[in-house]
Amino acid sequence: MSRYHLAQINIGRLRAPVDDPMIADFVANLERINALADGHPGFVWRLTGAGGDATDIKPDADDPMMALNMSVWTDPQSLGAFVYRSDHIAVMRRRHEWFEKLELYMALWWVPVGHQPSVEEGWGKVETLRRLGPTAQAFTFRQPFPAPDADQAPPPVLDECA
Repeated sequence: MSRYHLAQINIGRLRAPVDDPMIADFVANLERINALADGHPGFVWRLTGAGGDATDIKPDADDPMMALNMSVWTDPQSLGAFVYRSDHIAVMRRRHEWFEKLELYMALWWVPVGHQPSVEEGWGKVETLRRLGPTAQAFTFRQPFPAPDADQAPPPVLDECA
């Protein structure tokens, strides 16, 4: 059994403020999708703010339209099953309605079991991935790296929405 779990951060720049009607369908789906994640096999933890989701957390003081979510999962396959093979995919396919297109919007990395990453840690992983490409410090579903105590990397989880 691994002593590591998989952390993920997903970032986006909203097309309008959270309370704007343009973003209403996104906000309306948050509780349902978060509950789906919370009950999904392999789910460990997710970042929440005062409202029970992460919409009130501002990761970039210079850009109030930036949004994020972070979670921890037992392994890439569990996270991939939630992202690409659950009801989450229908919402994810609509992300262009609510978010501007970003070249890099997600990073994955290994954390010790029990660790809950901070916003700063997650934001740093996005920057590491942007700067260095996939490495053991920050990687993608397409180019996963093994947990520090694993013999080999897990197989890629392909993005069915790309």
